[in-house]
Amino acid sequence: MEFIEDIAISPGAKSSVHHYKGRNTQPKNTPASNSLEAAQSWQFKYAQLLDVPVEEVGNEKLFSFIEDWWGAPYRLGGNSKTGIDCSNFVNTLLGAVFHMSIAGNSIQLYNQVKRLRNKAELQLGDLVFFAINRSKRISHVGIYLENDRFVHASSSSGVVISDLKEPYWKRYYAGAGRLN
Repeated sequence: MEFIEDIAISPGAKSSVHHYKGRNTQPKNTPASNSLEAAQSWQFKYAQLLDVPVEEVGNEKLFSFIEDWWGAPYRLGGNSKTGIDCSNFVNTLLGAVFHMSIAGNSIQLYNQVKRLRNKAELQLGDLVFFAINRSKRISHVGIYLENDRFVHASSSSGVVISDLKEPYWKRYYAGAGRLN
């Protein structure tokens, strides 16, 4: 049965159980719904963007923040919705969603994290770094979500969610790290 454009469910399908090991930003007294019938429209949107089941999208605080900033244009040194750069976006999101006070540009952030050895270790809230300029120095940062997706302030599209498997991001990926 098709119930939303290009989203279908088979009769008798069962939902899966997901044991999430990333950072928890859900308020303790309002657990995320794991029922497809009770899902909100934002859960469907981000389930599609992350390519995960709707039932796995439960962090309303995080996705409300992303939605609020979605498409905000990139501006080097910017720190508002009229223009923001990648590191200021990361700093703002970490403070608002994860209550982590941190500051610095992408290179400074890279020097503040505990490096992860491989992508398989990535969890929600980890930082992903890229060396896009010719000097091979860290020049871009984003926040890992899940399923190889990360949110960042892109110089070409503003605040968006991108895929680490895309050839561009794969080419410039420089590593990831976790803040304590």
